[in-house]
Amino acid sequence: MSMSSFYVTTPIYYVNAAPHLGHAYTTIAADVLARHHRQRGEDVFFLTGTDEHGEPVADAAHAQGVEPQELADRNSERFRALAPKIEATNDFFIRTTDPEHMAVVQDVLSRVRENGYVYMGTYEGWYCPKCADFKAENEVDDGELCPIHHVKLGREQEDNYFFALSRFQEPLERLYAEHPEFVAPKSRYNEALSFIKSGLRDVPLTRHKLTWGVPVPWDKGHVFYVWFDALLNYYSALSYAPAGQGFWPADVHLIAKDILRFHTVYWPALLMAAEIELPKRVFVHGYLLMDGEKMSKSLGNVLDPFAVIDRFGADALRFYLLRDVPFGQDGSVSTAAFEQRYESELANDYGNLASRTLAMIVRYRDGVVDGGDPDGLLHDDFAGLPERVAELLDRVELTNALDEIWQRVRRL
Repeated sequence: MSMSSFYVTTPIYYVNAAPHLGHAYTTIAADVLARHHRQRGEDVFFLTGTDEHGEPVADAAHAQGVEPQELADRNSERFRALAPKIEATNDFFIRTTDPEHMAVVQDVLSRVRENGYVYMGTYEGWYCPKCADFKAENEVDDGELCPIHHVKLGREQEDNYFFALSRFQEPLERLYAEHPEFVAPKSRYNEALSFIKSGLRDVPLTRHKLTWGVPVPWDKGHVFYVWFDALLNYYSALSYAPAGQGFWPADVHLIAKDILRFHTVYWPALLMAAEIELPKRVFVHGYLLMDGEKMSKSLGNVLDPFAVIDRFGADALRFYLLRDVPFGQDGSVSTAAFEQRYESELANDYGNLASRTLAMIVRYRDGVVDGGDPDGLLHDDFAGLPERVAELLDRVELTNALDEIWQRVRRL
């Protein structure tokens, strides 16, 4: 591996249902970053995959009358098929049911226990089985509903092993003070820091009532809480993925805002507890919205990326998702908006430019483009463009980088 390397990850996707456009969105964004860094001659490792343990997967499997492993196998293949369909160039596809991953989870979390950050306790409070998440009182909507899935929360009481998250209050505050680039954009940095400053509570590390998970090596009656299992995929993959050695720490974790707390609070604390170097940055993008709601399998409001690609092609989908919604913010998507962008920008702006340019090269230049400087009238418009686009991509400002390019398409 060269001196310059780049490691980018998507979140791993739950296999309780088939992939939708929201999954394609994050994977496409990660692919743009991976291609950018490869183009600069860097060694790149681009990771994606599936999150296969936990209550949401077990519940979905039982509802279909199959075992969780069967559902995981079926839907994991659908996510694996999505990557080449959207022309993603991921270097590895991880599954959390991989035995190599499970062994790393057991090793790292045993190390956390040996370092004194694990104890037995009793959890009592709200729990959302669709989020696989324990909710504090201030995270519960009226009517005791989950604010994300709008389902009624249950009261849980369970004896679990706990992770002593509260002991990382000061280390996390110091991390945020010394490394303001750790979370981006700034609004998400402020959100994560506000959660930390509100006071951290210890959180369950294991589940006693579930069997579908990574077994706890020191207590076979427990499995690890799915979020700790899932987070460790970013670290475990490099231990057994081909050519994965030497890329840690990650340069960019790309995530959606609904999993911000796990990645910007639990994840760095867990790594500190295990004495593992922290990733460099977590970039948090917004939701793709339909009818004002986050696109969600459980809500049924999804656009099928496979159908869009079959009709318009992968390039058109990639362009639309990073053009129409400013990356990092929430934004509405629709078939009507997609078709409008397709006609006005891809067909008219870019399509007509390509058609006229190629026709003139054939007509006036015998199909050959010789050397020489561009028209002086265009010099100022294009001066510094490669550097500006690279700067924006390095800051994960993907929509702004695309806009810089499109200004020149229109100018030409």
